[in-house]
Amino acid sequence: MANVIRRQTLGARVSRAVVYSVLILAAVFYLLPLIVMLITSVKPLSEISPGTLLTLPQDPTLTPWVKAWGEACTGMRCEGVGGYFWNSFAIVIPAVLISTTIGALNGYALTKWRFKGANLVFALMLFGCFIPFQVVLLPMAQTLGWLGISSSRAGLILVHVVFGIAFTTLFFRNFYVGIPNELVSAAKLDGAGFFRIFWRILLPVSTPIIVVSVIWQFTQIWNDFLFGVAFSAHNTQPVTVALNNLVNTSTGVREYNVDMAAAMIAALPTLVVYVLAGKYFVRGLTAGSVKG
Repeated sequence: MANVIRRQTLGARVSRAVVYSVLILAAVFYLLPLIVMLITSVKPLSEISPGTLLTLPQDPTLTPWVKAWGEACTGMRCEGVGGYFWNSFAIVIPAVLISTTIGALNGYALTKWRFKGANLVFALMLFGCFIPFQVVLLPMAQTLGWLGISSSRAGLILVHVVFGIAFTTLFFRNFYVGIPNELVSAAKLDGAGFFRIFWRILLPVSTPIIVVSVIWQFTQIWNDFLFGVAFSAHNTQPVTVALNNLVNTSTGVREYNVDMAAAMIAALPTLVVYVLAGKYFVRGLTAGSVKG
């Protein structure tokens, strides 16, 4: 009996070791581009060559980061990506807050205050998740022109809010379906109205799906390039557009270390968000997938 248990224990250990080895190899392979970017961004230009991508720097330096932030040329201007980095934050934060708030109210209305044609409205909003961005470039440009906010931060915020509402509504609708209707019915009997029920009953239990919506929207808006290049002027461009301009601007020797440093700067916010809140993202998605 002891031999059988010992064999089972040994087999379990071997299986666990194999699983962890595969997972570690997969993680290293997945992170390899990030590792190459980070190593290259702290190398002097003299140490960079095709055969030394994974070679650690002999004389590490932060000069490429400094130049990428405040001195690198992004087209005709040599101001680095620092200003565009803050432009992205000025666009992302209000767009995420507005689209998440509207999505929460939409999901609440579609599940707890159902009206005639609610399913049709939800289906039409869901259809918005599958519309290619390229299809609406011209109509959106015309709309921004009519509103007088073309080539402005307000225009980019509006664009991202409009395209984000379909996804945030889907998230919150599927999450609120799993909340018992009896809670809302009891609150109605006590005289609570639409917003009071939302604020006192639905919102306190919505933390998981709010995290999902915020991470999703933050990532989509921060990494957007198409809308940024189509609907912005020089002083309102997001960091993704500046990064593209920097990489495609060549004056003499191409500085790969500066390009990699700029790419790392552009990627840092989304990396930080996923590192800090990644587990809550998965919990929120699973919490919203029980029904609906």
